[in-house]
Amino acid sequence: MSDQRTAQSNPVEAAVPTEGRAIEADEGFDTDTDSAISEEDIASLTTSLSSSVRDYVYENGRRYHKFREGEYLFPNDDAEQDRLDMVHHIFRLMLGGSLHMAPLDSPQRVLDIGTGTGIWALDMADEFPGAEVLGIDLSPIQPYWYVPNCQFVVDDVEAPWSYPPNRSFDYIHQRNMVGAINDWDQLFKQGLQHLRPGGYYEVQEFRVWFHDQDERRPGSEESSIDLWQRNLTEGTARFGKPLNVVEQLAAKMKDAGFAGVREQVLKIPIGSWPKDKPLKKIGQWMQVHAADSVEPLTLALFTRVLGWSELECRVLIAKVRQEFRENRQLYVYAHFIHGQKPGV
Repeated sequence: MSDQRTAQSNPVEAAVPTEGRAIEADEGFDTDTDSAISEEDIASLTTSLSSSVRDYVYENGRRYHKFREGEYLFPNDDAEQDRLDMVHHIFRLMLGGSLHMAPLDSPQRVLDIGTGTGIWALDMADEFPGAEVLGIDLSPIQPYWYVPNCQFVVDDVEAPWSYPPNRSFDYIHQRNMVGAINDWDQLFKQGLQHLRPGGYYEVQEFRVWFHDQDERRPGSEESSIDLWQRNLTEGTARFGKPLNVVEQLAAKMKDAGFAGVREQVLKIPIGSWPKDKPLKKIGQWMQVHAADSVEPLTLALFTRVLGWSELECRVLIAKVRQEFRENRQLYVYAHFIHGQKPGV
């Protein structure tokens, strides 16, 4: 069964366009009306592991991790867990239902870096019941219930890895870790050391910069989205964990020693404006996700690093969320990069 699932050569080719291609807009799409996307969506998971790492930090109405406090600027509360699960659903839509783009063949040991709620790791353990799947994260927000071949550990991926040499991984996966990593070069070097020869390391990341396909729109004044994403880029760079680094990651993988590094960049719509039905569905989910991402990406970063007040943050958050709900032909790029450890 798993062989059938992994035999797909390119699950995204039929629906999701690559970088540089236009998305055909729906003729019935009205740019002057409000979006039909509401704020209500998605469900949540709970915690695991010891109480000592479940001491949380509360700030500006959001909950943050305690273990290695301050290393990760984004919350871990129920609302954020809902958002992370939504991201998982969106990535599966982008990949035509698949969990990975690397050509896997019955992996025996799998590592999920920054596992979040653990939803990807659990799905991977279900798809490959013969594999051992390990998910690691700074926050113990994974469910108490999980399948026997999946485990979760609270750990800092940027600390020295303690996995024994005789327990190498066949596949290492990470998703949505931009803004959370200080030293990508060292991360890839550690990953390479802990892969078996022929094993794959895969990165799935958004390029966190939003574009408007409709260049005919009037006005050159900076939008709230422009102001927000400019400050996101500046703030995360000042914090030492840059958000917009994804375009450098394929080269960093090669420099670390990975072979056959491949990158596919997909153009992902935000909103219901595409004519293509699968793209329209992705766009509708992305519109909800974009609006729901503004607060968690903003509060700690802008107040701790950029010196904004909570009130200033919330004014900008409201404006950005409103702009994401407008019917514009917005899109963002998603990068899928994988490389292989030499020596098969």
